[in-house]
Amino acid sequence: MSHRRSWRQGVFPLAFALALIPQGPVRAQLTAEVGLESRGYFKGPLFSGQDRHDASVSLEAEFYREWDDRRQSITVEPFVRLDFADKERTHFDLRELSWQYVFESWELRVGLRKVFWGVTESLHLVDVINQTDLVENVDGEDKLGQPMVNAAFIRPWGTVELFALPYFRERTFQGTDGRLRQSVLVDEDDVRYQSGAEEHHFDWAVRWSHYIGSFDLAVSYFDGTNRDPRLEPVLNDRGGVALTPFYEQMEQLGVEGQYTSGGWLLKLEGLTRDVQLGRYWAFAGGFEYTIPQVLGTNADLGLLSEYLFDDRGDAATTPFEGDVTFGGRLAFNDVQSSELLAFVVADVEGDGNLLSVEGSRRFGSDWIVTLETRVFFGAAPEDFLYGLRQDDYVGLALRRYF
Repeated sequence: MSHRRSWRQGVFPLAFALALIPQGPVRAQLTAEVGLESRGYFKGPLFSGQDRHDASVSLEAEFYREWDDRRQSITVEPFVRLDFADKERTHFDLRELSWQYVFESWELRVGLRKVFWGVTESLHLVDVINQTDLVENVDGEDKLGQPMVNAAFIRPWGTVELFALPYFRERTFQGTDGRLRQSVLVDEDDVRYQSGAEEHHFDWAVRWSHYIGSFDLAVSYFDGTNRDPRLEPVLNDRGGVALTPFYEQMEQLGVEGQYTSGGWLLKLEGLTRDVQLGRYWAFAGGFEYTIPQVLGTNADLGLLSEYLFDDRGDAATTPFEGDVTFGGRLAFNDVQSSELLAFVVADVEGDGNLLSVEGSRRFGSDWIVTLETRVFFGAAPEDFLYGLRQDDYVGLALRRYF
């Protein structure tokens, strides 16, 4: 059974007590973002109960408070979404709720945090600290807050970070009425673990990062519960088939590298993982080349291409086991901060492709409009993307910042 919310019982009292400690002069800041999002699907749904359109509202806020001559601070970042089509997409999360203390040459952070690892555009292979909030977006960019104790030691030869992760958070999945789901539903009430400690298994990680001239480098090691579940078919209580998330233990060694030279940006991520079914390796690498003031305008055009490989092949838990990404990023460099990113992820064996278009533009100082389009095409029946063949969509979001 899932115990997804039990970790809040310990974190809330800690953060609340820290926020009330009087420590002399303080500085506090509160910001918020309210959003209205609508998605329209180009094709009719595969399953009854699904709609051609969806709408939702969201609220995300951030409270930051520092004291003790800026040595101590607390960050609280709640997020909530109300979705009018998929009840599983209606959810609340604390993206961050953490306390930080800055010492002379190291920093300590305790609570819920978001930590990002990686350099590539189309797939963040080595990013393993936070769980994916899949109901937010299928691109995997949105993450759930992760309980942790994190220490960062800053030295001339690099930064070493240690992570103690005492609680695991399960992935979110679309519900029966939600679009962008697989043909077989995921049963989130029947979650299974390789470890007998289940979500209370103690995970840990260490990461070294440094820059040498034009090179940015990082090496990381993770030991704990795999954030990517295997979805295993089982018979449910009604005699039908459902998918049960199975979270195995893993060890991961990851590397990241980025090199900048003129308009060129070269990127590489690689890993080797030891999981229950054996050891495998994967990498993602490519380039981005920026053409400034393209066609005599103020806009900069970035051309990008990446190759994604996973030696598990069809047994991979992601759809990117042998794919090529190519596309472009257009930064208009105007007062509205207008941007456009478009790329295609194509399977080298022709077993499923993705077209992604994202754009944003600011209006005034407080409003932002974003556009998002996903098109899934060419997938074979056995391919991961085949279940999304009817779910091509265009999404429009309006956000107001306070």
